[in-house]
Amino acid sequence: MSAKKTDEIAVDTEQLIKDTAKHIFFGEGRFNATTQEIADAAGVNRTLINYYFRSRDNLFQTVFEDAHTKEIERTEMIVFGNLPFREKIDRYLDIFFEQSKEYPYLEIYMVTQMNQGCVYKDPETMNRMLDKFYLEIAIEMDRGNIQKMRPEQFLLNFISLTTFPVSMRPLLQESMGFSDNSYERLLEERKEIIMNMLFREDYQL
Repeated sequence: MSAKKTDEIAVDTEQLIKDTAKHIFFGEGRFNATTQEIADAAGVNRTLINYYFRSRDNLFQTVFEDAHTKEIERTEMIVFGNLPFREKIDRYLDIFFEQSKEYPYLEIYMVTQMNQGCVYKDPETMNRMLDKFYLEIAIEMDRGNIQKMRPEQFLLNFISLTTFPVSMRPLLQESMGFSDNSYERLLEERKEIIMNMLFREDYQL
């Protein structure tokens, strides 16, 4: 077998382990899953997890950082894109709720990590995104498309309406008496509700 082919197999195996771990951690909410359980689900030998990642905790951290980085990249793409502001919000909601359906426990873990001091590692880019976002919010308010308030308040409303039902899902679903399927249907209704709450009916470009 050529060295190139061996490298390709190694990359595929490493990615398989990461994809499997991501599904177990953030798709099923099994944050305490063992390396053996991950290996069994991936169909690989447990020693390969130790070979590529050294420990379960390192694998967990790698998977989390990959997911967090991809989320930031998607947000940057939308914020700095050329779409009208309302379409940016619409697009972000599509991506967010699509991800929450595939990985319902990812947002929960991210909130936990933030509470433990794991914050965004590139404050300069984050500040540029916020400046751009706040400017567009202010413009929409001047046009009468959004109720006037501090741009920070609009952002808080947007985040709260979007993430709270996902990050608090276990508590809300149980206390409100929803099954998995019925709560999923509830989340599917969120996008239209959020858009109607954030923007005036007579929105104008």
